[in-house]
Amino acid sequence: MGAQKKPAAARVRDDSEDLTRQRLQAIVLADSFTTQFRPITLERPKVLLPLVNIPMIDYTLAWLESAGIEEVFVFCCAHSSQVIDYLEKSEWYSRPNPNLLVRTIVSPKSTSVGDALRYIYEQQTETSQIQGDFVLVSGDTVSNMPLAGLIQEHRDRKKKDEKAIMTMVIKKDSRLGIVSDQLFIAVDPLTKQLLHYEEGTARGGDVCLDKSLLDSTVLVCNDMQDCYIDICSPEVLSLFEDNFDYQHLRRHFVNGLLVDDIMGYKIFTHEIQSSFYAARIDNLRSYDMVSKNIIQRWTYPYVPDINFSGNRPLKLGRQGIYRASDAVQSRSTNIGASTVIGYGTKIGNGGKIFNSVIGNGCSIGSNVVIQGSYIWNNVTIEDGCEIRNAIVCDGVKIRAGAVLQPGVVLSFNVVVGRNFVVPAYSKVSLLQQPTTEDSDEELEYADRSGTADLLSGVNNLQLESKASELGPDRTGYIWEVCDSAHDEEWKHSVIPIPMDKLADITRAMDDDDIEDESVVPPSGELKSDTDSINTDANDDYGYFEREVEETFLMAIIKDDVDHVIRLINSRRFAYNMASADCAGAVFYSMMRLAVNTPHNSASELYRNATTIITKWKGVLGLYLKQTDEQIEVIMKFEEMCEESAELGPLFAQIVHFLYDKDVVQEDAILRWGEEKAGADESDKVYLKQCEALIQWLKEASEEEEEEDS
Repeated sequence: MGAQKKPAAARVRDDSEDLTRQRLQAIVLADSFTTQFRPITLERPKVLLPLVNIPMIDYTLAWLESAGIEEVFVFCCAHSSQVIDYLEKSEWYSRPNPNLLVRTIVSPKSTSVGDALRYIYEQQTETSQIQGDFVLVSGDTVSNMPLAGLIQEHRDRKKKDEKAIMTMVIKKDSRLGIVSDQLFIAVDPLTKQLLHYEEGTARGGDVCLDKSLLDSTVLVCNDMQDCYIDICSPEVLSLFEDNFDYQHLRRHFVNGLLVDDIMGYKIFTHEIQSSFYAARIDNLRSYDMVSKNIIQRWTYPYVPDINFSGNRPLKLGRQGIYRASDAVQSRSTNIGASTVIGYGTKIGNGGKIFNSVIGNGCSIGSNVVIQGSYIWNNVTIEDGCEIRNAIVCDGVKIRAGAVLQPGVVLSFNVVVGRNFVVPAYSKVSLLQQPTTEDSDEELEYADRSGTADLLSGVNNLQLESKASELGPDRTGYIWEVCDSAHDEEWKHSVIPIPMDKLADITRAMDDDDIEDESVVPPSGELKSDTDSINTDANDDYGYFEREVEETFLMAIIKDDVDHVIRLINSRRFAYNMASADCAGAVFYSMMRLAVNTPHNSASELYRNATTIITKWKGVLGLYLKQTDEQIEVIMKFEEMCEESAELGPLFAQIVHFLYDKDVVQEDAILRWGEEKAGADESDKVYLKQCEALIQWLKEASEEEEEEDS
């Protein structure tokens, strides 16, 4: 499962010989121009933060190199000296005959993407560095998609239409779109030209469309993910130079071109196949999701056991556990599924670590519990500590008995005192909290090289002086969260989605399933809900079903019903599936587990199935509120029985058991029987098996009616 390769994404280098011999270039923005990762990014640029123990920018550069890009310009702004120093010491600079030439451009005064591209344009007039079309991405992008074919597609389009200056990469909203704001786009389904772009719309909120877009030939989607990977012509740079009000790439530039009737420039979309991966890390929740995707190998070949960008590969074991060759752990320590243990790390007796990433050079004491957390490099955790769904940065020391509640972020070199409980969602730093937040001009731009310099510059950064206690022998300040942000904290942390929030999202999605002609369909032309930009719905369901099965089997190891529900719902929201789809996928996973559990006879297989149903019927029942959803499960079971010689003879018995356990109701079985009655004889195999059950249900229903009368 998690340890297997995703074959379609195994190789990302295209045959670039067909491209004209124009050097393939890319601009990588090494700054996100946001405050989402504070206080961490006050001390280190986001692109150098470890993602499953490898700096984010290495994933971006390794992908670009493998995809055929020959020259990359890394634009540095905040902490530029740290970025340059890292690159100069990395293999990107040290290789004798590099396939990828990496250069840096520095502009400490730039405070937005617009400023960055304007500066590059100014440099371009002097150096002519950018020779033609280029790829524009951020240094927090993780992908394995091919690029050469896409670049050629962009060039071919540009030859036919000189106004076609940008191609934007999109994909089905999968794995990351659980709680993010929705993206609404309108596209010409024939040419793929972008006609409308609106991001930041809350799920379930209203969206305003121009009347001209309500044409039956326009494709309107709210289930797409913007990968923030763009193929740009040189005109893009000059447009930023001509329009100083362009600051944000999407909000200002893209929307500006879409409403500009004078210049007539056009933006096109390219939807990548679901077998390829592309995502940006723009907040802590996406950091968590992308980390899990890497561990589950969706990003292959950029996974922990493969050598890329000079990293030291780890050894992959059972249950998706990655270990460094020199990591030391006690035999009494329980290392659970989907866990990464870095080089030089030592773990004491009786610990429990699962679903977590442990960095290099860490020292973890005895009886420590770490769950769903990210422990970076050279961290010391003393005996008896408990850490759940937290991020712990380099050099942190957590004294004996301390507890980090879910959502905590400990920035660099913080010390938590003995037995101290750090409250949920706390952000702790050696730096005191700024008195004002300014998203346009971050404090990170004061490019200081280390914590000592930062602390000495406290007055210049206008930091508040109030200290917060972290217990005895502590070092650090707990940042305060404004009252209005408390309800949204879970959206911007690495904790699992709270159950009450999941319930709200589920209800909203169920409401969307109700037919309403006034509602724009999730993805499809307004005249039809069967078309898509470039996506086969059956293919999507196949991926969804496999993800649910992997999720279900991994969660069973933890024996945690709530955990199973959270993970399955995350897949549901990511793939925009209805309750019936979830019910079918969950039941499929349950029956697959029954078949794969050792058995020597039909009676033992039946026992396997009934045991699993009894244990997990609560999970299945969440998606079986309506009769139609229950019928979907029976029909799904039919399909499985047609493919499994072992399950086929047990069809009626298992359906009867589902009825006895109140998983499916009488009406569902009877309606299924009525629908099958008109089928061909070859399709009535399992209906005939259930004749006795159906007759019994009918007689029982008639008796009840007689008693009521």
